[in-house]
Amino acid sequence: MRINEWHKAVASNGGTNCVEVMETEDGFLVRDTKDGGSGPVLSFTHAEWEAFLAGVNNGEFDPVEA
Repeated sequence: MRINEWHKAVASNGGTNCVEVMETEDGFLVRDTKDGGSGPVLSFTHAEWEAFLAGVNNGEFDPVEA
């Protein structure tokens, strides 16, 4: 990932209902593409982002089966 550039998943096929991620020197920024860059931006430190990715990889956000 290039630093200071917005990126979205290739699987989005150019859609506008996606999230974009930007790595900065201080961490990561996340925004909603349908807001056209004018909506809120979430900010995460590198440690917070790594913890989030670890949770994703460990299945912490998988749907709960009833």
